[in-house]
This record gives sequence, structure tokens and C-alpha cells, in this order.
Amino acid sequence: MASGSGTKDDPWVLATPPGTSQYTMHRDEQADPPVLVCQVGSTTLRYHLRAIEDLHAWLLARGEWVALGAADEKKPAADDTVEAWGRSDENPVGGWYGLRNGYRGRFGMYLPPLLEALGLAELTHDPRNNRMRAL
Repeated sequence: MASGSGTKDDPWVLATPPGTSQYTMHRDEQADPPVLVCQVGSTTLRYHLRAIEDLHAWLLARGEWVALGAADEKKPAADDTVEAWGRSDENPVGGWYGLRNGYRGRFGMYLPPLLEALGLAELTHDPRNNRMRAL
């Protein structure tokens, strides 16, 4: 389970779905557009803040388990996964939720644990091929 309140001074402390790596996320509502800042070691990724609500709504509409399918930006996302949806022209932002060019991928790795910590989703925690569903 995550700790923190999601602010810059008290970020959420999360673990990847397999539990092998820790990272932090916080909201920056003053950014344009508002963002989720994800800090993984020395790497900073940024995602649209609305990804939390949009991903939850998509999962609710699906009503089933969905594979995470995490992949780096330059690698293709497996079909019918959280990662593929996070890049799709069909999602509410019409493309990538990731905002930092070169670091737009890994949506399926870093967003699902946040939704779980917020009580919006359930996640499997296997060594690989994890899935999630809305609560």
C-alpha cells in the first residue's frame, strides 16, 4: 500500500506491480496541463493528471481484468492492454498520456499501483504479466 498524500512535499510512495522497484508520484495541478509527476530513481516522467479518472472510467466500462502491458515509448504496446489504451488515439486525450517526449511510455507500469493505492482498482502482483480491474 502507498504512503503519502500526493503533494510535492508528501508524494505517494509506490511500488511497481511485481513489487521489485519503488517510486514516487505527486500531483502538480498548477502545470498546464495539470500533471502527475512520477520520479523513478533519477528519471522524471510526467502524465496528464486526468489519467487517474480517465483510466478508472475505462476500466469500469470494461468490467473485467485487463493486462497492464507496460512498455517503453519506443517499443510497441501489446494490444488490449492498459499501456495500449494510454497511447491510443481513442482515449479521452486522443493519444499519449505521457507528456515528456522520450519518456511517454510505461503508463501500464506506473499508473496502476496509484489507482490501487487510491482504492479505485485491484491489481495482481505477480513477477510478470500483471492485470488490473476497477473497483
